[in-house]
Amino acid sequence: MNKTVKQRKQFDFQKFSSRYSLLLILIVFMAISSLLNETFLTTRNLINVVRQQSVFIIIALGQMMLIISGMLDLSAGAVIAFAGCLSINVYKATGNMGLAILVAILVSVIANGLSGVMVTVFKTPAFIATLAMQTIARGAALKVTGGQNIYEVGDYGRLGQGDLWGIPYPAMIMIAISIIMLIVMKYTRFGRSTYAVGGNIDAARASGINVNSVQLRAFLLHGILVGIAAVIYMSRVNSGIPNGAQGYEFDALTATVIGGTSFTGGVGNVGNTIIGAFLVGFMNNIMNILSIDSYVQQMIRGVIIAGAVIWDINAKDKGGKTKLLKRIKTNS
Repeated sequence: MNKTVKQRKQFDFQKFSSRYSLLLILIVFMAISSLLNETFLTTRNLINVVRQQSVFIIIALGQMMLIISGMLDLSAGAVIAFAGCLSINVYKATGNMGLAILVAILVSVIANGLSGVMVTVFKTPAFIATLAMQTIARGAALKVTGGQNIYEVGDYGRLGQGDLWGIPYPAMIMIAISIIMLIVMKYTRFGRSTYAVGGNIDAARASGINVNSVQLRAFLLHGILVGIAAVIYMSRVNSGIPNGAQGYEFDALTATVIGGTSFTGGVGNVGNTIIGAFLVGFMNNIMNILSIDSYVQQMIRGVIIAGAVIWDINAKDKGGKTKLLKRIKTNS
């Protein structure tokens, strides 16, 4: 009897540690960072990280959805720059913040919709389609601004810099979007279809799922998220920066992969993606606090991306982690 109870307790602990391992890693990382620098856990620093990571989390949730369905987006940063600069121009011309937000979302949806058409209709690999869109969007951002930053944006910056009861507006928007994405991915037919398409595209077709429709809708929904992120980003920096948000898509991809979303598709969830984004955010934050060279930081992020992808590929099938550990031992 006692043996059975012990086995049950052990099983429960294993299940808990497996399910919440990423959260435990985040907590341990934050504890270690607080020991490295006393300012890390101050309220001001934590709020600053949350404000900054809100943009990345919103993009990462869109990337998560695309990767689950077997695709990805390399154009997010460039589209943010283009949509954000157009949004600021509209605001300066009209003084209407609602219209400015709508323009940013519309531009981003069109850009991502074109990427989706290239993937679904013309069968272009998502990597190539979104890389092309990255070049187009960045060039368009530079064209509409003449390559110059846009200043004197008035009250446009309130959305990215303001707060309510100490909670930054970007964080509130991020939380609302996270809840919506959780509902979409877990409780809607579209969400279940994205998992089916990414998990086994042939089986999804055989079950009657319109694969092209699912993938195109994923791009369009991702476009909405990128458009919202564009407004938050530009309002936070309080200017229109055509060369801004460079590499944001890779930070979002890093957060997504660290959060357990499989690059082979069909696996991932909202909660772990958010935790992955905060892991990346706090890692960047503590490296900045410790004055680690920016080039070294970039190298570290690259190593983390490579490591996460290698681990994901080797752990995809049952027993993959064991195989990976055996390979490491064999080569050491």
